Amino acid sequence: MTGTMEGVCKMAPGPGAEFRTDVPIPSITPDQVLMKVHATAICGTDLHLYAWNEYAATRMKNLPIVFGHETAGEIVEVGANVTGWKVGDRISVETHIPCGHCLQCSIGNPHICDNMKLFGITEPGAFAEYAPVHKDCIVRLDDALTYEQGAMLEAMGAGVHGVEKAQVKDKVVLVSGCGPIGLMVIGACKAHGAKKIIACDLFEEKLERAKIMGADIAVNSRDAQAVFDAVKAHTVSGVDAAIDITGNGKAINTGLKALRKAGIFVSVGLPDGEISVSLTEDIIYREIVYTGVSGRRMFETWEDCMEIIKTPGFSLEPVIGGIYKLEQFEEALAAIRGGVPGKMILKP
Repeated sequence: MTGTMEGVCKMAPGPGAEFRTDVPIPSITPDQVLMKVHATAICGTDLHLYAWNEYAATRMKNLPIVFGHETAGEIVEVGANVTGWKVGDRISVETHIPCGHCLQCSIGNPHICDNMKLFGITEPGAFAEYAPVHKDCIVRLDDALTYEQGAMLEAMGAGVHGVEKAQVKDKVVLVSGCGPIGLMVIGACKAHGAKKIIACDLFEEKLERAKIMGADIAVNSRDAQAVFDAVKAHTVSGVDAAIDITGNGKAINTGLKALRKAGIFVSVGLPDGEISVSLTEDIIYREIVYTGVSGRRMFETWEDCMEIIKTPGFSLEPVIGGIYKLEQFEEALAAIRGGVPGKMILKP
């Protein structure tokens, strides 16, 4: 396929991005398919790329480039080495592009590949009409799901991976942060059989959405003592598991102290820098299991997400903050910065 398309591009190092109508339609390699994009959600990472922080500067070397990675669409062209896929197939996309031959790939962990490339970050992405997708990153979109839901699976998967790690069935779980991923984590905890879910955030509107998603208790964490009081009122000696979406040092320390002995702490959100915790008092003496998650297991977590979405009572509607045309991307970013709850979705 030849010609030009609309796209949101990172043109050069530094803050900002441009909506353009003259972006060449990508030419695919034999190991890729070409996807007609139907919906792409905006990720917190995209805000970092737009702002050009250290994360962006150390990873985006191939400018100008279309960015955006939480997406869904349909295949319109298939590379010569791609098997099992055909034109018209509905798909979503795994962001992590594994090398297939490093240690982690060889032991079943391609999502943390040692030589990983990143769709929409180091490689061209999906804030556009078309996007090239590597064959190892294609996810078949369940026929019961819309493209908008498909565009939210990547972010949902990061949270659901945390839920899987926390082993939440029959447990009291603390979820810190009720942004889009946090809301999906709450819904996933409920679908996975958590006994009770305590959600905390700084903003009342987000806490209201947390209750809609299934939180039993919603606490404003501006005062950490309010979190401890809620935990004390609803547990014997602390929560069984804590999942942090914030990456905030204060929230992480509050979550650790809210855990019972031998509880599980899972970090999903990324801190901006180093944080300080008391290893001796909060982890070692209490035998806390502390783990992080990076993306989604390929492709068990994706399958889990699609099953969760089909669970009676689960809905992604409270997680959608707004739907915008590609040329309105600055408006969508402004809504996010303004604290509007939910995911913003761009559509060509």
